[in-house]
Parts: sequence; structure tokens; C-alpha cells
Amino acid sequence: EKARQALFGIDTKSNTAHTMATPTPTTPAATPTVAPAGLTAPIQSAIPNPTTIMGRQQQQANAQPVRMEGMDVVQNSNKEAANVSEAEKRMKEEELSFYSNSENDHGDDNIWGLLSGVGGNIYEWYDFAVYGLLAPEIGACFFPQSNRELQLINSFGVYLAAFLMRPLGAIMFGEIGDRLVGRKYALVFSIVLITVPSVLMGLLPGYATWGALSPILLVLLRMLQGLSVGGQLAGSYVLAIEQSSSKTRGFRGSICDASSVGGFLMASAVTSSVRVFFTVQQVDDWAWRLPFWFSLLLAPILYQIVNNTEESKYWEEQREEQRDTENMIREAEEEQRPAFLDLLDSPFRRRQLAGMIGMLSTVTSTFYILFLWTPVYLSELRGLMTQADADLMNFVVVGCYSVFLVIAGQASDRLPHRMDLVRIGIPGVMVACPAMFGMFESKSWWGILLAQLQLGACLSMVQGCMAAWEVELWMNDPTLSFTGVAVGHNVASCIFGGTMPLVATCLFYKASSMVTFDGDIWYHSLIPRLIPGLYVSILGFVSLYCVSYVVRHPHDVRTGSSKLRAMVEQENQKYKMKKQQQRRDDGPAATNEGTYSPPVAKMDP
Repeated sequence: EKARQALFGIDTKSNTAHTMATPTPTTPAATPTVAPAGLTAPIQSAIPNPTTIMGRQQQQANAQPVRMEGMDVVQNSNKEAANVSEAEKRMKEEELSFYSNSENDHGDDNIWGLLSGVGGNIYEWYDFAVYGLLAPEIGACFFPQSNRELQLINSFGVYLAAFLMRPLGAIMFGEIGDRLVGRKYALVFSIVLITVPSVLMGLLPGYATWGALSPILLVLLRMLQGLSVGGQLAGSYVLAIEQSSSKTRGFRGSICDASSVGGFLMASAVTSSVRVFFTVQQVDDWAWRLPFWFSLLLAPILYQIVNNTEESKYWEEQREEQRDTENMIREAEEEQRPAFLDLLDSPFRRRQLAGMIGMLSTVTSTFYILFLWTPVYLSELRGLMTQADADLMNFVVVGCYSVFLVIAGQASDRLPHRMDLVRIGIPGVMVACPAMFGMFESKSWWGILLAQLQLGACLSMVQGCMAAWEVELWMNDPTLSFTGVAVGHNVASCIFGGTMPLVATCLFYKASSMVTFDGDIWYHSLIPRLIPGLYVSILGFVSLYCVSYVVRHPHDVRTGSSKLRAMVEQENQKYKMKKQQQRRDDGPAATNEGTYSPPVAKMDP
């Protein structure tokens, strides 16, 4: 019966009726069919006419070229659909694996790891910020043939050159910290790399002595500094957070961020002291070099702190497992790829990286416009106060901001989701940044101070949890976490932070040409002053979109739907069963059940 259905498409329950309902073919002429003996009438009626078969074959042959013309398009469409579905399937699997990742149970809140990160950030960002705060004097020394406007732009252009090296430094230090020697020695290397160019920058003769060679060497030294900073901040984040318990990550991460702000604080204190104790002529001639030499006193102290720090146990454990994987790959004669390429190989990690960069666009741009460009704006560009007063006010604002950061970081540990405070802070920054420039027009000392403090308070709500947030995005694979944090943070800093002083200066000069004084029409003179702040507001929309729709965070499981929690629980059960089976297969030498294992590269047999 099944054979009859397959051959002739017969419904055995109603084959007679079906045969009677079948129309008689008209072309070509039908020839009576003689059924083989032994076949019943219904089967006889179901045997196709040979002439009819020939006619159908001819029709198919005639129709074959028509199908062939579109076959390539159909096949390509099917392949694209298969590729899309395969990519979506892989994305969903990696996202579920990300949410199902085991917690880091090695966090013991080690104080030395935190101190090494804090000290390293203070030192590195002191050396890096001194240049920006001394930009007018450096511009006059190395670009004396330009007018004051071009000197400032050229000086900020050299500042940008250092930021262009930060993504390369992120890739280099990511490989060192993830695959070679670990987080601790990556920090040691970064300290050495920034000390040498900083001291040499203080010794470099100006344009009047060496001519065009001086600005060229200045650019090269700044690029070396940028290479170092590209790995130092990420290393301090990863080392401090991986040694933290899950309940203190936001607090310890905010201390790391406050220490980087502390580097700016120290730089502001030193540069302000130089401008107070020396005359303007002395500062322009030679005293601007003293802050660069001050780093020689800090380097030995910092080295002792980092030397006493333990390596991240979380990284060491996963690195041992990864070495076994690398040995398998070498046995198969396949080359082990760098960490950066492994990072970009995953569609989920690529989405995380893009979302992280978009999220940090507001943080980095606001940070540099507030603490680096605003003192220059108040003194050099607008002339609202002297350079010494602007540096003193910047010192007060940075100090208050450090306190705001620690409070916000501790609050992020107590909220249901790490990003709850961020979703409040970003709209605040979008409003507070242009409002700050509007309040500057009051030309009141207290008004200018309050303008900067209100922006710093909003920014601290965003940046207070950033260190913990950045590391948690990549903690599911600690053999890539250094690279992920370093690349994402430094690409955002390069695109949005490094360009900020230059972009803001250009926007200021463009807006100045638009300012008019038409009696009572006050907004003709006020609105153009807000343009640098409105640029930050536009970036705020990018950050809000990335936080809401692009990037994923482990705390999504806490506040997500019940369906997501059920899927994660199911995935965890599968993982536990797999580990139990592995332990039974391996015997007593098996690892503990709760240990997370990074993805192992698949190889063809």
C-alpha cells in the first residue's frame, strides 16, 4: 500500500473516485493502456499513459532553461538565508553562554591589587595630563612661528597623536596581559614605558635650538606615552576587579577611576604650583619642564607597590587550561592566533565591543572637556580668569569629582542592575554640559565653579561604575578580558576623548564668529557659546542607544524576563551535568565542579 502511494500518489481509501475525477488528457492522443495481468481495476486506472509521460517530459525539458536562468539567484538567496540563520543561531548561543557564565569565586578583595592599580593610574595619568595642562607653554616653545590660535591647535594636535597610539597599545598590552605574562607584569612594563618619554620630554630642546626636529621628537615621545597608557588603565581595571568579590566590584572600580582622576589632580596641583612660584616669563622659558621631571620621584615607589602584588588567580587558572588547548593546537600544526583576532572572531563579542565603544563616547568626551579643555577655555580662549585661577578651580573640581565617583561606585553595588545609575547620569550629562557653558557667561567665580560641579556630579553617576561594568562584559573568558577592556576603552578614548580638545577648540572659534550683540536679544550671544556642550549632548544619544539595545551585561538576568532566567537556569543545569560526566570519566584528577572553562578551539579530526 505504501509503495502504491509513493509511486502513483493514490489515496487507497478513495482511489476509485480519484480515478473517475481525473480528466482525460487531450494532447497528444491517448493510446489504450493494457494493464499487466493480476492488477486490479483501480491500479490499472492509476498507471499513467506512456504518451502522457512523454508529453510531460517534453514540457519539463522545455521549461528547464527557464528554471536554470533563476537557479543561481535562488541558490544564492538560500545560501544567504542559511548564513544569516547560522549567524543568528551562533549569536544566540554565545549570548546564552555569556549569561550562564559562572561567577568568579577567586575574588578576595586583595589590597595590593587595588593599590597597584591606584598607584599606576595616578602615575600614568599624571604624566599624561601634565602635557594638556601645559599646552599653551608647550605650544609657544615648539611652535613659536605660529600665532596664539595656531599654537594651541598644534599643541592639541600633538596631544591627539598620543591618543592615536592607544588602540595599538591596547592590542599589545592585551596580548601581554592575556596570553604571555599576565596582568601584573603588563603593569610593570607600562610604568617603564611612560617614565622614559616623560623625562625626555622635560629635557627636549625647543624649536629655537633644534628647529623642526624638536616638534617631530615631541610627537614621537607623546606617541610612546600613548602606547603605555593604552594598556595601563585596562590592566588596573582587570587586576582590581578580578581580585574583588561580586559585592565590591563597583566600589573598587570607582577607586581605580578616582585614582586616574587623582592623576589629573596631582598634575593640576604641580602645574598650579609652578605657575604660582615662578613668573610668567620663567614658566614660558623653562619652568614648564619641572612637572615632567617630577615623575622620577614617583616611579620607584610605584614599582615597589606593583612588585608586591599577586597575580590574578582567576586568570592563572584559566591560563593553565588554555595552555592545554594551545598544546593541542600545536600538535595539530595550527597556529595559535593573537587574542585580538580571537576577540573579533565572535559575532557576540563584536557586538559587545561596538556597544562598549558607543557607551563610552559620552564618558570620555565629557571627561576631557571638563578636566582638560575647560581650564584652557576659561583662561586662554575666553579670558574670564587667569591661568593660575583656572588651574586652582580645576583642582577643586577634580577633588570633588573623586568623592562623587566613590559614592556612585558604591551605590552601583547596591542597585539591582549595574546600569541603573548610568541611565540616570547620561541624560543629566546631556543637559548639564551645554548648561555649564551657559553658566560661564555669568562671569561670576561661584557661578563658574557651580557650573563645573553640576556637570561633574552627573558624569560621576556614569563613570562611577564603569570599571566594574567594563570588566564584567568580558569576564566570561578571562583569557580575553584584558584585550576586550583595553581595546574598547582606548578606541573610545581615541575617537571621542583624544579629539575632544581639538574639536572643542574648532567649535569655539566657529561659534565665536556667530556671536552677535543685538541689544535685548540675549540669545544671539548665548546660544553659540553652548555649541561645544551640544556636541557632547549628541554623543549622549549614542550612549543611551548602546546601553538600551546593543550591549549585554550579566545583571540582565536579575532584572530580565522569567523566560531569560529559565533559559539560563537550563543552560546551567546542562553545564553541571556535563562537568559531572567529565569528572566521572576523568576520575579523581577532575577539576572542581564550579570552575569555569573558557571555550576550546574546535579542530577537525
